[in-house]
Amino acid sequence: MKILFAASLLLLALSHLSQVDASAYDKIVSHSRIRAKKQGINMCAIQEIIGTKKKYFSTCRNWYMGSICGKKALVLYECCPGYMQLEGMRGCPAAVPIDTIYGTLGVVKADITKQYVDMSKLTEQTQGAGSYTMFAPSDEAWEQTELLNNENTLLYDALHCHMVSKRFLTKDLKNDMTLESMHSKLGLYINHYSNGIITVNCARIIHGNQVATNGVVHVIDRVIAPVKNTIRDVIGTNEELSSLNRAVKKESSLLGKLGQPGQYTLFAPTNKAFEKHKEGLKRILQDKTLVQGKSLYHLLSSVQCSEAILAGSRYETLEGSSIEIGCDGDSLTVNGIKMVLKKDIVTSNGVIHLIDQVLMPDSVKQVTELVGESQSTFGHQVTKLGLAAAMGPGAQYTLLAPLNTVFTDKVMSMDQHLLKIILKNHILKLKVTLSDLYNGQLLETLGGKFLRVFVYRTTVCIENACMVRGSKEGSNGALHLMKSLISTPSNSMYELLQKNGSFTVFLSLMEIAGLTELLKQEGAYTIFAPMDDAFDGVTEQDMKTLTSDINALRIILLYHFSNGIFISGGLEGSVTNLLETMQGSNLQMLSVNNSILVNSVNVPNKDLMASNGVIHVIKTLLYPGDLPVGREDLLYLLQKFIKYMQIKVRSTSVHGTHYSTPRNYRSREVNAALQPSTRFIFRSCFLFNKIITTHVVESGKTLHFILVSGEHIFPCTEQSYTVVK
Repeated sequence: MKILFAASLLLLALSHLSQVDASAYDKIVSHSRIRAKKQGINMCAIQEIIGTKKKYFSTCRNWYMGSICGKKALVLYECCPGYMQLEGMRGCPAAVPIDTIYGTLGVVKADITKQYVDMSKLTEQTQGAGSYTMFAPSDEAWEQTELLNNENTLLYDALHCHMVSKRFLTKDLKNDMTLESMHSKLGLYINHYSNGIITVNCARIIHGNQVATNGVVHVIDRVIAPVKNTIRDVIGTNEELSSLNRAVKKESSLLGKLGQPGQYTLFAPTNKAFEKHKEGLKRILQDKTLVQGKSLYHLLSSVQCSEAILAGSRYETLEGSSIEIGCDGDSLTVNGIKMVLKKDIVTSNGVIHLIDQVLMPDSVKQVTELVGESQSTFGHQVTKLGLAAAMGPGAQYTLLAPLNTVFTDKVMSMDQHLLKIILKNHILKLKVTLSDLYNGQLLETLGGKFLRVFVYRTTVCIENACMVRGSKEGSNGALHLMKSLISTPSNSMYELLQKNGSFTVFLSLMEIAGLTELLKQEGAYTIFAPMDDAFDGVTEQDMKTLTSDINALRIILLYHFSNGIFISGGLEGSVTNLLETMQGSNLQMLSVNNSILVNSVNVPNKDLMASNGVIHVIKTLLYPGDLPVGREDLLYLLQKFIKYMQIKVRSTSVHGTHYSTPRNYRSREVNAALQPSTRFIFRSCFLFNKIITTHVVESGKTLHFILVSGEHIFPCTEQSYTVVK
């Protein structure tokens, strides 16, 4: 009873310490305890891969997936480490009696380890005074290992390889820690992973923290072998890796790194793997930089033991790009492919996994080799039309590769000469990575055209085509994935609208307002162009009213223009995108389901690219909702044109008397009840891009003033009035 009481106190103390400084392993055990709380006190939920004896404490992910490494997992309930069942009681209400390390081996059912302890004359040491940590292989681990010679010396040394002369609980076993074993101080290499797995020389702790009076026992899933060699030593002596050894020798700095202390994982291609990729490797092996890139792509700056891989995760290589390491049952996968022939060759500076393929990072590939499955039609057409041959050796290129879905039957049935011209303009004459692109940049194509770059909040577009994720950088170029074929405009906005024939009213209004040059001049503009349909039912008198005040007309028309080119693909989806107009107010644009709305009005035809901008077609006139109208005749006309919003009428006060006046343009009539014979002046300044000022002056005193920022083009005008009875 006293021993049981002491054990309970010790376990309670250790439990308290673990809460203060809990490790990933301890947290996973706690999670497993929570999952099993309905089963009784101190029960843990364990997941066993069906068809194997491999068991894991449940993680959140594995619990909800119901699988580990893609294989179904059966949920079992067992006593948590350090506890045991009592007959007739639910759960595991009793603490395991504390004993020496020797006695604890029996408690954790490491019977073969205990047997070897007896045979090697270690019984006295494991029962005596001291503080030790023993990593005890399970019985299954011994059964899967070649049996050791029963000579006492060999068993003694082998077991001392599993022992440390100090107690280390799981919370003390830090990632990348090296412990000195009791056999010739050879290293025991600890890795403590975020998923709760702890490995010792890549052997997984399957039952940890079984506290003993003279230390602690951790049960592991394999027998630990002594480790003396570095990764470089293994490469140099393993006959299966002679081709890799020759390749690495060409890069002396890498060879030196593999012989130095560190924490590395090497995916080492065998000789057969090199033979399989012989043709593709010829070019690479002649270039020292490419050799280095290829080699570093096989190397991680962390130790990834196979037992720690429970699901696919991405890891950055020393080359700079990342690979995905996953598992499929007992097999490791690299980038989703089963290629690992032999796992967990442990070295003093990391671990080696033998693979049957040579991994090729994008950085060593030719630009044409970057084309992936989703752009295979583009790649095929580039080869078929002779464009691949046109990309000579030694030069750099960028492929703007449309996705396969872009190549519809209509595109594929196109005249081959015309298709070749189009695809030539999808190949740039220089290497341009995603980080090199900026707004307004001009890129020269193989076809001699210059393409414009537009950078938006959430995407980058080139002319009318926007990029999707998946850009790559190769040894002599880059590749970007495009949502559509790129069109190369040659006409100005004016020419496009004139040739179309559906914008005659709009073009005549632009001419009357003196704004036609805006459609012709060089620049970068976005215009929402109303079709003639927008003016259905307009009478000759209506047109006179609309054009009677040039400043007012300009305000209306400039609300349809914006500086900069904004195509539909550049809009952020499902949120309101504000676009400042030349008039000064904002347009509200919304992109939903491949359609766009402007001020809630549908845009039936979008992204008509011009040499000086882009045209979006609308079937109504637009007017800023925050800009009141002061003239009743113009208000009536605008209400006739514009159905999507309520137009405001502004009312101002002079000497307490109300009258209607336009807010931002000059009025030629004022109906106001001012004092008789009072002389006042309307001074109107039309400031082309964004600014209009209006002053009402009485006896030198300004009664009303409005200002909207912009730049001045036209001079101010004044008109004098005298109020009579």
